[in-house]
Amino acid sequence: MADQVDIIVSEVGPRDGLQSVARIMPTAVKARWIAALAGAGLREIEVGSFVSSKRLPQMADTGEIVAASVRIPGLLVQALVPNRKGAERAIAAGTHKLTIPVSASRAHSAANVGMSPEDAIDHVREICRLRASLPARLGIEATVATAFGCTMEGPVAEDWVMRIARILAEAGVDSVGLADTTGYANPAQVKRMFTRLRREVGEFSGGAHFHNTRGQGLANVVAALDAGVTTFDSSQGGLGGCPYAPGATGNIVTEDLVFLLESMGLRTGIDIERLIAARALIAEGLPGEPLYGQVAEAGLPKGFVPASRRPAA
Repeated sequence: MADQVDIIVSEVGPRDGLQSVARIMPTAVKARWIAALAGAGLREIEVGSFVSSKRLPQMADTGEIVAASVRIPGLLVQALVPNRKGAERAIAAGTHKLTIPVSASRAHSAANVGMSPEDAIDHVREICRLRASLPARLGIEATVATAFGCTMEGPVAEDWVMRIARILAEAGVDSVGLADTTGYANPAQVKRMFTRLRREVGEFSGGAHFHNTRGQGLANVVAALDAGVTTFDSSQGGLGGCPYAPGATGNIVTEDLVFLLESMGLRTGIDIERLIAARALIAEGLPGEPLYGQVAEAGLPKGFVPASRRPAA
């Protein structure tokens, strides 16, 4: 596999995927799954979230998973945190990068993190101040959730989304991404909003998080590529969805995303055959759980050579 990549595929299955499954994947299997994903070439993996185990018992072992994952060479270990308390736990566990969601929808924000968007932004400021006191470098990525619409509130004003993005950039985060938490986005909207995001926050413009709820996930990826986005979240097997956004089903499928990018000549550094093989760990840890993905079902085209394996031009 080529060392240089054009697009970063950030795997969120161990967090976003598993939080939406009622059953709990055994910790040992989860650790092996993450190791298999890293072995396939995934360079960033969101391994869990530091939230209340009463609300999300699937994430109760995140500290153990971080401890195991940070030993994997070359892997950037990410974890989602909703507030300062979660950030402190993540830092103590050795997490490399924090992901902090701030919902543009007031109803979703209340259901998801129990606070208003303004209060969530205050927590981001606190976490950035906390980082300034640390001896080691810690990455912080903020994501504007429900940026493209909300199942509870309906349309979300783009001006409001961009205002949140500007405030987050000013708060001191490394990047601000946009998330289609509920699968409402369409390609024209995606291109328009990511183009505007780059205009509004410049170098702080971050990645894209899409769901395939209405079948537009990969079309939205192409639109975001046209707007200059270079980091995409995805979940192996299409696991995922937000338990606090009714009707929000699975994330875009990592295997399908990697195939799309590689077939377009964009290097991800991911071995797609080893990636597909890693699905077996999900089946082992969650027997009978539905898995999705066209590439895994149909197989790779005869003679297909991924961009990551092609000779440098």
